[in-house]
Formats: sequence, structure tokens, C-alpha cells
Amino acid sequence: MSEGPATRERWRALLSRIAPSADADRTYAALAAAYASPGRHYHTLAHIGACLSLFDEAREPAHDPDEVELALWLHDVVYDSRASDNEERSAAWAGALLAEGGGARHATAVERLVLATRHRDEPDTGDAALVRDIDLAILAAPPAEFDGYERAIRAEYAWVPDADFRQGRAELLRGFLARERLYRTARFQARFDARARANLRRALEAPGRGPGARLNS
Repeated sequence: MSEGPATRERWRALLSRIAPSADADRTYAALAAAYASPGRHYHTLAHIGACLSLFDEAREPAHDPDEVELALWLHDVVYDSRASDNEERSAAWAGALLAEGGGARHATAVERLVLATRHRDEPDTGDAALVRDIDLAILAAPPAEFDGYERAIRAEYAWVPDADFRQGRAELLRGFLARERLYRTARFQARFDARARANLRRALEAPGRGPGARLNS
């Protein structure tokens, strides 16, 4: 799958600003390998590229654009559909990179931004809200793209029996739909809320969507 905007050159440029002592080529190779690891179908460099493209359109509100960009690059660098601490481990990956690369002063902020992608129903604001909204923009994709996303998530949970997956996925989607605001920033709320809700309602009309355990977005 194409890396799209998530290029080695862009990564080098970012690290030159935020972690200038880091080995950009070595760390890019490590993150590219992580995003290409077996079992990933949605949480790949293509997803990161899509996030970066959206960020390029909506970077003006960012307090620290480099911190936001690094959080977007690394928010899914650790991903195991059987685990419940992917965001925490991804945040630790980011913190270690910054500590070793001369960007320790950014570590706490970037770790907090990565943790915002846990998508708990909490009042994220500022840069955390922007990161969160960019990661959830897929919910508002055109129907065919949204359906492809749903199939890719199912493939990442291939180890889960069909009935259990349908039930767990339904709980997650219903949780999003029940929120008063799906998106925390005014720009994303205005642009994406109605489209996302239409996709969520359509997905929930699929047979077998009952209550069950939470699955990752």
C-alpha cells in the first residue's frame, strides 16, 4: 500500500525541527516496518498519509504544528488488535524518540496528543482535539471508502468470531453516535459530523449488530 504523503523526506524534515539529533533514516525504517507489520489492513502508512493530508488542510489552529504532526505520525506505530494499551505504547515510542533525539522538551506534549487517539468521550481541546478529530475523519468518508474502512478493521480482527465482532463493533459505533459532538474542533464538526452520523447509522443497520465488547477504532 502506498505511503502517500507519509514520505521519508517529510519525516526527515520534521525530525530536523523537533528531534534534530535523531537518526531520521533509521527511525523512518523502524516506523515504516511497524506500519507494514502482518495483520495491519487499516492502521498502515496509508492511514498516516491521510491524516497528514488533512493536517495540511487544517494546521492553522495548531498551537505547536510540529508536535501535532509527530503525534499523527506515531499515534498507531504500535498496533495489536489483541491489546488494550496500543496508544500508551505508541506514546512511549514517541517519548523515547524525542528523548534520544534532542527533543525532550516536546515529549510530554506529544505523548498527551498520542493518548488523545484513545477516543474516550472526554473534552479534548487545542492540539489534542485537532489530533483526535483528524484520526476520526474516516467516519465521515464517502460511503464506499467508509465501507472499505469497516472491511479493513474486520480483517484486523480476523481472530474474533463473526458474531462477537459484529456485537463489539456495534457497541463502539453506537458509542460514537450517542455523543453530542463527534468532533471537538469547529472546523471538523461543521464539515464532518452529519456525514459521519449517516455512515454510523448505515453501518448499524447491518444484521447482527447487538451489544458487546469494545473494539478499537
